[in-house]
Amino acid sequence: MLEEFIFGVTANCASCGGAKLNSAVVGKPATWIAEQAGFKVPEKTNIIIAECREVGPNEPLTREKLSPVLAMIKADSTEQGLKFAEEMVAFDGLGHSAAIHTADEELVKTFGSRVKALRVIWNSPSTFGGIGDVYNAFLPSLTLGCGSYGKNAVGGNVSAVNLLNIKKVGRRRNNMQWFKVPAKIYFERDSIQYLQDMKDCEKVMIVTDRSMVDLGFVDKITHQLHQRKNKVTIQLFTDVEADPSVQTVYKGTDLMRSFQPDTIIALGGGSPMDAAKAMWLFYEQPQVDFEDLVQKFMDIRKRAFRFPELGRKAKFIGIPTTSGTGSEVTPFTVISDGDKKYPIADYSLTPTISIVDPAFTMTVPAGVTADTGLDVLTHAVEAYVSVLANDFTDGLALQAIKLVFQYLERSYKHGAADPEAREHMHNASTIAGMAFANAFLGINHSMAHKIGGKYHVPHGRANAILLPHVIRYNGTRPQKTATWPKYNYYKADLKYQEIARTLGLSCSTPAEGVESFARACHELAVNVGIKMSLKEQGIDEKTFLDGRKELAMMSFEDQCTPANPRLAMVADMEEILTKAYYGE
Repeated sequence: MLEEFIFGVTANCASCGGAKLNSAVVGKPATWIAEQAGFKVPEKTNIIIAECREVGPNEPLTREKLSPVLAMIKADSTEQGLKFAEEMVAFDGLGHSAAIHTADEELVKTFGSRVKALRVIWNSPSTFGGIGDVYNAFLPSLTLGCGSYGKNAVGGNVSAVNLLNIKKVGRRRNNMQWFKVPAKIYFERDSIQYLQDMKDCEKVMIVTDRSMVDLGFVDKITHQLHQRKNKVTIQLFTDVEADPSVQTVYKGTDLMRSFQPDTIIALGGGSPMDAAKAMWLFYEQPQVDFEDLVQKFMDIRKRAFRFPELGRKAKFIGIPTTSGTGSEVTPFTVISDGDKKYPIADYSLTPTISIVDPAFTMTVPAGVTADTGLDVLTHAVEAYVSVLANDFTDGLALQAIKLVFQYLERSYKHGAADPEAREHMHNASTIAGMAFANAFLGINHSMAHKIGGKYHVPHGRANAILLPHVIRYNGTRPQKTATWPKYNYYKADLKYQEIARTLGLSCSTPAEGVESFARACHELAVNVGIKMSLKEQGIDEKTFLDGRKELAMMSFEDQCTPANPRLAMVADMEEILTKAYYGE
């Protein structure tokens, strides 16, 4: 049935030699092909595998099929397997690509020398491996020539050298990871006294907002600076708004250039930190264009625009006054241009010094405490299950999660009357920041960025509403994993189970751990006053439904999406957003 539908013939029939591919199957899913051929397969079937006895015209399914239908031939020995591979390439693919999955390096060498394919793809998905630069070091190209083996004029990029039969073996590479945080982090109450002894400090520009002036926090900073033995000149910039705009950044940069500080202090929540980082960049590197900064990338090491190193003119000190963003230790900033938020990431934006003084958080209102505290939780959870999570970040992420569950509710209910809870939440924010600075985030933040930009829901609150739904989504074994994960098998569900175990929740199976942790996150948010639906945040139902698809598309394109453990499609994000809207 399958042969007749795809090629119009059956194996070993008289007309096999003239078999032609049915163009209707090209690019179609396995379930559709099976139905058209007259049989059924399970709904989530990705690939149909048909066993054949030989390679060649008598077995039509050994031809190129351009669909998720594979021919399988059993070999009785290594030699026979190599012979089948040679025949397969010679029959319908001379010079193109051949994939082999084995740990035997000598076998790979033999395979590569015998099979007439110009790309030998070793232990990698054959599609991406052939394209190159994802799993191996092949030059990236969507035009894969077959050389003179396949009677082509090219074997790769168009060049005379491609007339030669040059073979490549793509060994799966390993990108080294790193752990980058500020050179110095000072913490505990009154740690701002470090400003008295800090080296090379004569001209200080403080970037903040008006509320920091009104609360007397700016005076606390200037008081410490005036205790120094040397004279210090101070310049204030207090015009930072929530979700700072590129226009505000340019305004602050102009002041910075005229003042020429040797020290930049960012004081406040995420907005002053974000604005100050961008000002620092434009101050030190005036030739940089904002459009270049927001270019997306798959790998932070390989990007169209390389950020210049900072710190030659001024050092950057981050002093957070809320326990949420972790910006004082991260290489990220978020700048708005119109109604769009642009996350910008590069390790050159990592602050030089961080001062995590809980004295600044004692008067934070309960609502802000809840929103920012749940942002901390989301940072830690997403970093823990990220495709770039590692031994250096996992401990930090897990500790931050523990601290949030132990102290957020206390900090929310008792405020300044519980300084221990406030201090631990402040520490949790920075600890989570160090984790996601190096492991990155996921689709929870992708969607929260876009919800905040479009509907002005506070960032931490949007994260909190989405979090249980994203945990359940990532906690379900996927059909597609993200590209280039730093693990050999899908483990987000197992890591959620580990979090549940750490928190003392029921977790006898991964599924139980996922569900109990999702419920715990929901309950924690409710206990600190969060209404757990986007609808309850005042977003009109028709407005939301009309803009849902666009919101999902924008979320899919967000820079946080690639590090999510599960490869989320636009339709998946639409579904999550819908559940988050109604609080299902």
